[in-house]
Amino acid sequence: MISEEEARNRILEAVSPTPERTVPLSGALGCFSARSVVAGLSLPAFDNSAMDGYAIVASSSKKGARLQVIGEQPAGVDRQLRISPGDAVRIFTGAPIPAGADAVVMQEDATREGGEIVVNVDVHPGEFIRRRGCDLAEGQKILGRGERIRTTTIALLASQGFADVTVGGQVNAAIVSTGDEVVTPGSKLDQGQIYDSNSALLQALVQHCGASVKSAEHCPDHRERLIQAIQRGIKSHILVITGGVSVGEHDLVQAVLRALGAKIDIWRVAIKPGKPFLFGEASGCAVFGLPGNPVSAFVTFLQFVHPAILKMMGANNLNLPKASARLTADLANEGDRPHYVRGRIENGTFVPVGRQESHALFGLSQSNALLRIAVGESLRAGEIVDVQTWD
Repeated sequence: MISEEEARNRILEAVSPTPERTVPLSGALGCFSARSVVAGLSLPAFDNSAMDGYAIVASSSKKGARLQVIGEQPAGVDRQLRISPGDAVRIFTGAPIPAGADAVVMQEDATREGGEIVVNVDVHPGEFIRRRGCDLAEGQKILGRGERIRTTTIALLASQGFADVTVGGQVNAAIVSTGDEVVTPGSKLDQGQIYDSNSALLQALVQHCGASVKSAEHCPDHRERLIQAIQRGIKSHILVITGGVSVGEHDLVQAVLRALGAKIDIWRVAIKPGKPFLFGEASGCAVFGLPGNPVSAFVTFLQFVHPAILKMMGANNLNLPKASARLTADLANEGDRPHYVRGRIENGTFVPVGRQESHALFGLSQSNALLRIAVGESLRAGEIVDVQTWD
């Protein structure tokens, strides 16, 4: 049995990024940039009005001043207007500032009288003008290599005229759940059987990473059928098997993998829940064997499969998000493995939720964070702790 840190390091050394690709900007959401990107345009690209109103010269526009309206500048093509002291140009939000103007008076603060306006407030230089480059300077870094492309990142890239973007490669996964006691949802449930929740859980976790599920199937504890399922699964980048990885007479996964020529690099990790964890390689496919209990499968996926997928997709940060919160209950770990406690972070507090057992799916469903408690560690209510989040 090895430490979780050693297991994670071995896994990340074993997997490699998949080939990068160029995708339309509309298809880049959730991908990781394969390049650092700098701005080719300043934002704004030109001085423009922040309001509907009148472009003016501030020094000639004190309260009560009467100004001659000499033209109009809507948003769009610059009409190359120029004003002098005593002039005003009708202007609209986003429109280029006419040459000579150094302020905009809002239309609510001016009274239009035919071809003139009367200024009803004192106006100062720079008011309601968005200066060129005040948001973003040309040459400024806007996206780092390995950064996830978010909805707002797409808007920023579009503002620079990008129609497509180079991102990390695609990762596809195959999922195999095992066990004679497991039944596909929608089927008849006999006494002693349970519905297959792990397949649904793992498909959602894979998709949440940004990878795709190429196939998902259930296999009973039958050697020949498991061989066939694994042979199909290793055609993907990763294969995630849940159940059958322990040491019982019906736990066939490890023996079948070895029979197929797989190299098993990790077997059993010091983590609770989730000790019977397996990692290996078969025909270029990264193979993960997760425990059959849903909470164990969930925790081991987050700690080991999640960072591997992110590395393969080209991410520069492989860690789960973290948050600090105030603990609401005393907690201690008297076991021989680090314990990941499931709970809910809300309004700055972390509350352990439900039964802290590997089968307790309802409690997991109500949780949004994990608190790692080291071996021999005791925590008191009121302490500030760091927790991992996933939603």
